Amino acid sequence: REQARLKASVVEEDTEDWQQDASFPGLERVGGVDLSYIKGEDGGACASLVVLSYPALEVLLLPRRMVAVGAPYVAGFLAFREVPFLVEAVQRLQQEEPKLKPQVLLVDGNGLLHPRGFGVACHLGVLTDLPCIGVAKNLLQVDGLVRDELHREQIRSLQREGDTFPLTGTSGRVLGMVSCMDYNNSSKPLYISVGHRVCLETAVRLVKSCCRYRIPEPIRQ
Repeated sequence: REQARLKASVVEEDTEDWQQDASFPGLERVGGVDLSYIKGEDGGACASLVVLSYPALEVLLLPRRMVAVGAPYVAGFLAFREVPFLVEAVQRLQQEEPKLKPQVLLVDGNGLLHPRGFGVACHLGVLTDLPCIGVAKNLLQVDGLVRDELHREQIRSLQREGDTFPLTGTSGRVLGMVSCMDYNNSSKPLYISVGHRVCLETAVRLVKSCCRYRIPEPIRQ
């Protein structure tokens, strides 16, 4: 019920002036968020929010905080386990370093590419009211999308750095984009999906511009 309520607020189109041009004029700060779990510790994790300059991709701020995760992992409901800590990180940054607040967040996870169309990138975007993009390393098999031979063949067809193909579900809806960000690792693409206040085309373009390696710098850092 909570996902359905919040999903009604998701905006699947560009809302910022800097998104209107391919070179993203006016975009100066890009953020990346992730929750990293400590091996051997039940519920121990590190919540990180990195802010990079754009387009130089130099680290401006890297606040990290150890947290105790109490909610269990349930497939399709990861946001309820992680997003509260990420929202807190964004709010703390806004209070302590308002001039370094990111203009967009890259999230290690999915957005619309989700069983109910409301992944962690959507959840975080709605709660922070920031443009958010989901960037996942593996395919979430929803709406008829499967990691079958056809999918693997499509991945093998990504010959050049920046090549893409759409993830179209059996519903006919495009849920995200598969993209090769490093031609040396074309067998390991990224799965990009809209989170909030950005269209898919802009999301893919921005992720590409943030990649020095396979994983975009805001998330890699």
